[in-house]
Amino acid sequence: QVQLVESGGGLVQPGGSLRLSCAASGSIFRIYTMGWYRQAPGKQRALVATITSGGRTNYADSVKGRFTISRDNAKNTVYLQMNSLKPEDTAVYYCNADVETYHDSASDYWGQGTQVTVSS
Repeated sequence: QVQLVESGGGLVQPGGSLRLSCAASGSIFRIYTMGWYRQAPGKQRALVATITSGGRTNYADSVKGRFTISRDNAKNTVYLQMNSLKPEDTAVYYCNADVETYHDSASDYWGQGTQVTVSS
């Protein structure tokens, strides 16, 4: 059993900033890649950013240069710093982690999602 809990979403004006956090808990042996995905109403869930256990990052073109993903392995936590936010960034943001537990091979886990709304 692994749980991912996101926090930090909310309402922000265009050009503003937010920082999302996602903490993983449970019988975690190792976390491989972690990432953030987002889903706008009526749209498919799309990748925002990922980060490997070694710190290698990948970003969607739409957020590159504005968002920064990072992780704290000691806290089993991944962050998404979002700057220069645009209305088109409005979505539910989901945390994802590829987790190996003490008794199971690695598999994907998802957080419950946190709403980010960019509007004036």
